Amino acid sequence: MSRKKERRQKAILEQLSITPTMRVGRLAETLEVTTETIRRDLEELAGQGLIARTYGGAMLRQPMEPALSERHKELVEERAAIGRAAAPLLAGARVIMMGSGATTTQIARRIALEMSEVTVIAHSVSVAAALAVNPSIQVVVAPGVYHAGEGALHGAQTVRFLSDYSADWSVTGASAMSPLGPSDALIEAGDVYATMLRQSARHMVVADHSKFDRMATARYSDWGEIDVLVSDARPQGPLGRALQLAGVGVRLAVL
Repeated sequence: MSRKKERRQKAILEQLSITPTMRVGRLAETLEVTTETIRRDLEELAGQGLIARTYGGAMLRQPMEPALSERHKELVEERAAIGRAAAPLLAGARVIMMGSGATTTQIARRIALEMSEVTVIAHSVSVAAALAVNPSIQVVVAPGVYHAGEGALHGAQTVRFLSDYSADWSVTGASAMSPLGPSDALIEAGDVYATMLRQSARHMVVADHSKFDRMATARYSDWGEIDVLVSDARPQGPLGRALQLAGVGVRLAVL
């Protein structure tokens, strides 16, 4: 794929992230190209699973995530391997902010085994419980509105609470990852993760290969803000090039 086409397709995704459904003519006018060019781009993006074609246009394809209790049963070996690969990168940190999810829970379990005398600020019940088995780890749980399906707290109170702290690292998961950045199916989680990034010196995204080349409702960062991605596979194609262009380190988990 040429750089010109790649930039144009990224611009299409950016437009759809603002207006989730757009017609071909509007996209062509906005990007100053022909409608035939837009149609070809939309077909390619649809083939990658990033968008869905509609009559005369396109819309973002929104992944639906199962409840956390179900996700804990999926890709267990891959997520455990990601946890083993991610935890050593956090060595020396004194304060860590952690998001919710099945993969971040695996990292929390490794932190409990491998680290001590560290403060972890979490909004996830499962993350807090995994850390609490190590009495040398101070676990700070953010307040907020409890989301039963995710087992985590969200909302304005959560964001205000996190804004009062600073951390060496943030560790967040993702429902989806596209060339534009990581995103989450829950808008409320996206707000929490964006706050964690603002309050942290370094930023780690942890996600398995099933999240590649997808977009979810709430994009909480672009790749330029992320220091490292820890996954069980190396992203290829436009996503891989976006990571390389942004200087994101990719740490591969060993199964």
